[in-house]
Amino acid sequence: MSRPPRHLADLELAERRRAVAELGEREFRADQLSRHYFGRHTDSPDDMTDLPAATRAALAGELLPRLLTPERELSCDDGATRKTLWRLFDGALVESVLMKYPDRVTMCVSSQAGCGMGCPFCATGQAGLTRNLSAAEIVAQVVAGERHARVSNIVFMGMGEPLANYKNVLGAVRRMTDPVPSGLGISQRSVTVSTVGLVPAINRLAAEKLSVTLAVSLHAPDDEARDELVPVNRRWKVAEVLDAAWDYEAVTGRRVSIEYALIRDVNDQPWRADLLGSLLAGHLVHVNLIPLNPTPGSKWTASRPGVQEEFVRRVAAHGVPVTVRDTRGREIDGACGQLAASTAPGRAVG
Repeated sequence: MSRPPRHLADLELAERRRAVAELGEREFRADQLSRHYFGRHTDSPDDMTDLPAATRAALAGELLPRLLTPERELSCDDGATRKTLWRLFDGALVESVLMKYPDRVTMCVSSQAGCGMGCPFCATGQAGLTRNLSAAEIVAQVVAGERHARVSNIVFMGMGEPLANYKNVLGAVRRMTDPVPSGLGISQRSVTVSTVGLVPAINRLAAEKLSVTLAVSLHAPDDEARDELVPVNRRWKVAEVLDAAWDYEAVTGRRVSIEYALIRDVNDQPWRADLLGSLLAGHLVHVNLIPLNPTPGSKWTASRPGVQEEFVRRVAAHGVPVTVRDTRGREIDGACGQLAASTAPGRAVG
């Protein structure tokens, strides 16, 4: 499989300086290129007036290749939610979603084209895995978002299982959070990395001693239901996944987020709410309940409102903070579980 072209966002600053030197230029040109990309969010040689005109195009061509080509953009919420379908260098398709709130701007990024986890209620999971994204392809989604609004938060909740692309996701996190010109300078505490529960990778992430938030897509508190909803549970059971999450909490001091898609008559029973609350009680944790977003051909649907309210009440009764997620982007298939990178026609950005 061919690899994406080399990009400065794949490299640490020292590696960029070496790359520039190998091109016959002075090393500080790498810092200038990096400031344009990470500080000014541009990869156009025409914007780089502090570089000699004769070298701009050559340097940008070698270290700032265009990685993402917008295929289609859709918006809703009066423009506050914007989903972009990107075509990668090899024709693979991924999606990212920019969400503006009164107090923050969140970028939801993809880490893989498709996903290999096979969760049956998720459009991405049903599509299968095409390939991992490079660190630079992940970072480029955020840089594209920065051209529309100042991004304050990043969530790895787009297409793919982030911890199944560990090396590139970690590289992307460092590029996002290192200060300019090394990276974008976004706070680690404003970055959330989600996982369906790849236990060895959670342990590895804990050892990095980063301040990013870990989000565990649990979706069921018992192995019987989770084996069906999250097939990787057949390898690492609920108890193992939560043990790894509590280790992450202990090492980093960061609150763990538990993601739970409420599915009518599948995982929304009162006893499952009680079990979930009892498993999480006493930990630094927050539950995000997600009303199931519809996907084409799915046999499942969201819980009834009264059932959802009872579920919230029962989890909260164990002293566990719980909120119901705002399902932004549902009408443009930009909400949780809906990213399928379809090229079918849709409503364009107005």
